[in-house]
Amino acid sequence: MSNDLHYRKLENLYHNAQCNEYYKPVIKISEARAELIIPVQEKFFHAANAVHGSVYFKALDDAAFFACNSLVTEYLVLTANFNLYLLKPISTGVLMATGKVLNNLGSSFVAESVLYNSQDEEIARATGTFVKSKIKLTEEMGYK
Repeated sequence: MSNDLHYRKLENLYHNAQCNEYYKPVIKISEARAELIIPVQEKFFHAANAVHGSVYFKALDDAAFFACNSLVTEYLVLTANFNLYLLKPISTGVLMATGKVLNNLGSSFVAESVLYNSQDEEIARATGTFVKSKIKLTEEMGYK
């Protein structure tokens, strides 16, 4: 299978995940990288009328996760550790996350992701450790 086909299958897997019906994200995966966009919606707001940190986490984790999984063609990776730094609030526009692999150790990976607002200002960043699982990528889970 070509790398591009693997990336498109991962994108299908991501877009078919039930939780993404709520967030309406769009993802683009390439070698050791992933970029995603989540439109800001009021239903994501906490009491101070800005996006809740859980949405920041999702965007950052998803970008780093799929950057790592781009390098693994047979199995899912799993998030083992994730450190998040919230820098600025957001209440309009889009959340744009970029993830990239910093270190590939074969069965584990270190990745970082950065979250930007519509003005291309950094609003959060994260680093994480991801491990290769024993969960096979299958058509039934949306990898098609």
